[in-house]
Amino acid sequence: MPETLTMTSGLTLGAALAALGLIITFFVWRRKGAAFGLRGLAWSMLPLVAGLLGLMNVVMQFVLGLFGVLAGLVFNPIVWAGVALVPLMVILYVASGFMKARGVGVKQAGAKAERPQGDASGAAPKGKPAAGPAQPAAGQVKAPEQKKSGGGEDFDEIEALLRKHGIE
Repeated sequence: MPETLTMTSGLTLGAALAALGLIITFFVWRRKGAAFGLRGLAWSMLPLVAGLLGLMNVVMQFVLGLFGVLAGLVFNPIVWAGVALVPLMVILYVASGFMKARGVGVKQAGAKAERPQGDASGAAPKGKPAAGPAQPAAGQVKAPEQKKSGGGEDFDEIEALLRKHGIE
């Protein structure tokens, strides 16, 4: 196959492809109607336009390059290693999105990771007050504090139960 096409051979190839498109368009027009037929007619003129403008060389180089890449994919084991890494890449990206949405593995801006120096049991060191109420985990929103209504013991029991389970 030649490296480049002459203007005449490009025009001939474009006309042949346009004729093939017109034959297919004729059957589409009869089967599906004028709207589909006109669209097919427009697409059928594209190769003829490319041939008249001298763009068939560009089209041929693109098609030959595409076939060269595909042939290289089939016969090259290094390329298959790259193809095998694509699903791993997608899985890692999606997993990081889930982690980011839940606040797992995300450093908070301006927050320091310093803890009070206590013993292994987690007790506060002598002379320093014990830690205050537990902070909500990353991604959790603390409920706004509400004024207590003098509603009675029922609400107090519910609040105690919720506090026991870490819900405020």
